[in-house]
Amino acid sequence: MASLPSAMLFACNFNAVRSPMAEGVMKSLHGRRVFIDSVGVREADGPDPFMVAAMDEIGADMSRHRPKTFDDLEEETESYDLVITLSPEAHHRALELTRWAALEVEYWHTFDPTSVEGSRDAILEAYRQVRDHLRLRILETFPAAASLSAI
Repeated sequence: MASLPSAMLFACNFNAVRSPMAEGVMKSLHGRRVFIDSVGVREADGPDPFMVAAMDEIGADMSRHRPKTFDDLEEETESYDLVITLSPEAHHRALELTRWAALEVEYWHTFDPTSVEGSRDAILEAYRQVRDHLRLRILETFPAAASLSAI
């Protein structure tokens, strides 16, 4: 269990599925206590519709999420205390930031649900599993009670 950082960043490959899911979950649990953002290594056109649907099921509206990359952050990286990476490529890119920014980087292995094929229901179920995995990991690392007791 970790204390809440003051500013944190979630990162994955495109900032269209995993990192916005983590951002949305974290904001729903600790959004007023922590500055939370997300990025990807490469550009994406917009939020993944399955991600939006899966997050909507838990009351997190991600329809307005606009994917961004590490390059979009430029000098802002120095303001983060913690970067949680959700893919190996994002982890490598985040570690490069530690050359000039004093921040911690953690890797949370997270399945990429975009690789699932099949019916709409089967694909949506894969997204739900990733969402639920991230929610559990966030609650284990940053318990919701911790933010309530700090108020």
